[in-house]
Amino acid sequence: MQVKPGARLKSQVCDTQVVIVRAPAIDVDVRCGGVAMVAATETGAEGLAVDPAFAEATLLGKRYADDEVGIELLCSKGGAGTLSLGDTKLEVKGVKALPSSD
Repeated sequence: MQVKPGARLKSQVCDTQVVIVRAPAIDVDVRCGGVAMVAATETGAEGLAVDPAFAEATLLGKRYADDEVGIELLCSKGGAGTLSLGDTKLEVKGVKALPSSD
């Protein structure tokens, strides 16, 4: 799937929704709960369930990224599934430390 910054995706197996913050120039396989995500305006397939290997909850307001691929997602609605690119789980992006104001 080709994604662009600002695009909204939703999970087909849980309540998770994300906004693309940074997108690579290549096609990516964005998944949640082990199942491909769809555009927020699309209707997902029926009868799908979260894969137990991808059942770590997605947290509202957290950014998930893969710097090697060049993608960053912002979770706009949390859910039961884990965000991944194919079978590679996305990690929560760390917080940048602010400079001290001595």
